[in-house]
Amino acid sequence: MYIRVTIDGRPVDATLNDSPAARDLASLLPLTLDLEDFHGTERIADPPRKLTTEDAPEPAAAKVGDIAYFAPWGNLAIFYKAGPSASVDLLVLGHIDADADQLSGADRITIEAAP
Repeated sequence: MYIRVTIDGRPVDATLNDSPAARDLASLLPLTLDLEDFHGTERIADPPRKLTTEDAPEPAAAKVGDIAYFAPWGNLAIFYKAGPSASVDLLVLGHIDADADQLSGADRITIEAAP
């Protein structure tokens, strides 16, 4: 599923996968989230509610540009460096086509359904 993402006012291409958690995130759109740095690896923010984790995709290590959901805390993460090893707690929901510098400095992200 294509989505429209704006990072600090600049549009970038992005997609969500077809997992139940990604569809649940899509049901919350449009969202504007204030991001904060976490461990020098990712930018994180809290969605308005926790997402479903039913039928979660197979665990995968996050890559630069991945949009992920950390189930235990209920937060979204946008990775600007490669993430930790694969974990059942981290659900990769999609990918943003932006470089690491743009993602690492992001303060605000807007995610909308594509027309």
